[in-house]
Amino acid sequence: MDLATKLAIICTCAGVVIGIFVSSLAYYCVRWYKKRSDVDNHRTANIFVRKNGRGQGQGLDSNASLSDSVVVPLPDPAKSLWLNHHNKERNASVSGIPKYLYKDVQKATQNFTTILGEGSFGPVYKATMPVGGVVAVKVLASDSRQGEKEFQTEVSLLGRLHHRNLVNLVGYCVEKGQYMLIYEYMSNGSLEKLLYSEDDILMWDDRLQIALDISHGIEYLHEGAVPPVVHRDLKSANILLDQSMRAKVADFGLSKEDVFDGRKSSLKGTYGYMDPAYISTSKLSLKSDIYSLGVIFFELIAAIHPHQNLMDYVNLAMMDPDGGVDEILDKRLMGKCNPEEVKTLAKIAFRCLHKTPKKRPGSGEISQAIAKIKHRRIAKGSGNMSFIGDDLSRVMSRIEVQQLELGKIVSRNEI
Repeated sequence: MDLATKLAIICTCAGVVIGIFVSSLAYYCVRWYKKRSDVDNHRTANIFVRKNGRGQGQGLDSNASLSDSVVVPLPDPAKSLWLNHHNKERNASVSGIPKYLYKDVQKATQNFTTILGEGSFGPVYKATMPVGGVVAVKVLASDSRQGEKEFQTEVSLLGRLHHRNLVNLVGYCVEKGQYMLIYEYMSNGSLEKLLYSEDDILMWDDRLQIALDISHGIEYLHEGAVPPVVHRDLKSANILLDQSMRAKVADFGLSKEDVFDGRKSSLKGTYGYMDPAYISTSKLSLKSDIYSLGVIFFELIAAIHPHQNLMDYVNLAMMDPDGGVDEILDKRLMGKCNPEEVKTLAKIAFRCLHKTPKKRPGSGEISQAIAKIKHRRIAKGSGNMSFIGDDLSRVMSRIEVQQLELGKIVSRNEI
């Protein structure tokens, strides 16, 4: 065998070996890249939230949000604040909501002396933060019926749910054994406080707008959030009003994502507002919120608290569909409201209280029905400026929601 033949054989063998090596290296590189991509995709799983709070195919009224769907990142379960108890004192906010230091909250509330009131969660303080202005700080009381679980639920939900008719959670604090929630400041307090005030009268126009605002907030929870969310503790005390008298739904500690697994749920809520079907079967559904919504609507009409036998008056009114509502109308509104508008809202409320949950209207249908009350007023030429300019209102609604989202993104980047 001559030298040239031997060199050819050697080169061929070397080429085969090098080829096998390169192919193997490429194979393992591809596998490693795919595996890493799968892990990254899992960690950055997204959840879609429609901000308009309405299912497809339904019209929008003057107060509905018009922004498109957005993608809100879910936190990495492995790093979750709620699953890793050793990391509770870290300043990083896994929910996307800023975490404040105890000393900063203490200073902002003047050592917790600026109390605004107290609820089932605990005392609420007015605070002036160096950045963010005036806020409300809700502190979990040691003897509260709610606890860490409700605190976790509120931070988790409000970290991903944003709507003009939901109260905005701007921060939280977990330090020194204290659990605090920091909200935007709602200067006009709760609907319960205003509705039953002996000093001021909540006029009919405001009550009708409040009913529409609440329905928009619930519509977003039921039809805009994915998965849908059942508030489970809707009541006038959990409806807050800002300086413009616009209503926002608050207190999501008892809220629950609506998972259609057929399982029973432990009874939670407030007596007088709880759905009788939920009480008797322990099966929670979106229609449980609709029942509570109906109770609130009748509160707006009658200014009678559910703990003061509101439903007895409502049942009497049901016996006389034509004149029964006049008998339960808040006496302070006599001659100061349109009787037809009151009766129409009462009919909506009656439907919300239907004993069969499936026959109750959906939240989107309720919003449209209340909006029509206001639209009829415009058509009759008796509307005021708050009911004019639907197109402008829609544009402003969209801008408000987009500004809220932009603020959230900026605050996360600053952290």
